[in-house]
Amino acid sequence: MKTKEEWMALALDLAEATNGQTSPNPSVGAVVVKNGILLGVGTHLHAGEAHAEVHALEQAKEKAEGADIYVTLEPCAHFGKTPPCAELIIQRKLKKVYIGCVDPNPKVAGKGIQLLRDAGIEVEVGILEERARNVNQKFFHYMSKKLPYVTLKAAMTLDGKTATSTGDSKWITSEEARVDVHRERHSHDAILVGKNTVLLDNPSLTTRLPQGGKNPIRIILDSKLSLTGELNILDKSAPTWIVTSETSRVEAFRKNYPHIKVIHMPGDKLVIRDVLERLYEEGVQSIYVEGGGTVHASFLQAKLFDQCHWYIAPKLLGGVDARSVVGGISPQWMSEATYVCIDSVEKIGPDIKIIAKRKEEA
Repeated sequence: MKTKEEWMALALDLAEATNGQTSPNPSVGAVVVKNGILLGVGTHLHAGEAHAEVHALEQAKEKAEGADIYVTLEPCAHFGKTPPCAELIIQRKLKKVYIGCVDPNPKVAGKGIQLLRDAGIEVEVGILEERARNVNQKFFHYMSKKLPYVTLKAAMTLDGKTATSTGDSKWITSEEARVDVHRERHSHDAILVGKNTVLLDNPSLTTRLPQGGKNPIRIILDSKLSLTGELNILDKSAPTWIVTSETSRVEAFRKNYPHIKVIHMPGDKLVIRDVLERLYEEGVQSIYVEGGGTVHASFLQAKLFDQCHWYIAPKLLGGVDARSVVGGISPQWMSEATYVCIDSVEKIGPDIKIIAKRKEEA
């Protein structure tokens, strides 16, 4: 017979399978079990559609009475686009609810658990909690910090170069690494680059996986609103937002590109914190920053990033004139460095992928 951890692991597998496609809602998995027999499974597929508990209970039908349900995130207790799942669990007369972690959404945040307990249903919280929280780390960050979760991404040579002195950067890493980047794009709400990256590389910034994938919002920082012409980023293949501090060109730009959303920021230059706060208000939970050294430097200097995805190729360029991962001016002292924790190191094809998370200030 399976343990409660094994049943929760199955629910977490279901939740992880929908990573990136449920925003602004979290990814959730649910499993209904009675006397060691699996009666129903479910996962939340898209925002506005039925939650994981609903799918699992529909499969279990009348057998759900007296059964246990394993849910990766606390069942909701409020009416949104769908009815509250805690009420449904009560109506179906389940015996016990195992929960991975508490929902940080103020509309839930313990209310679902209390509703279940008040109805006489036993509740156990914290089954595989670390993994349950990690499934929705972007959602948790968005709720608690009131800012999007920011991932800095870069592809570089073994000696930390992202392009030659002429700006040539195709291709540093292998096809396998580039496919992995498309998986990461699929799991984020938005991709962010600066104007210079658009002009230099003319990227499409879409998700191109063998099985398809979700195109995130393409966000371009262009303080002067100067991008025009036959650029891939200006087409209609994916939602595109341009963030600018320019005022005089906004009306003409919107007339020429009515499908592009222009976000105007006050002041004569773009300030990263202000931009992130505005994107939070627009409902953007996570951002994959694929800009060049200047854009990366602005996030590093503001200490407004949460993790780095560094793809390192077995190549050496050398030369002080080759372009580095992070531009700008370095601090004078090593003690002023921004500290990160290495979360994982993975070999992808011939390349290495390092995920490092920023350490909070002491």
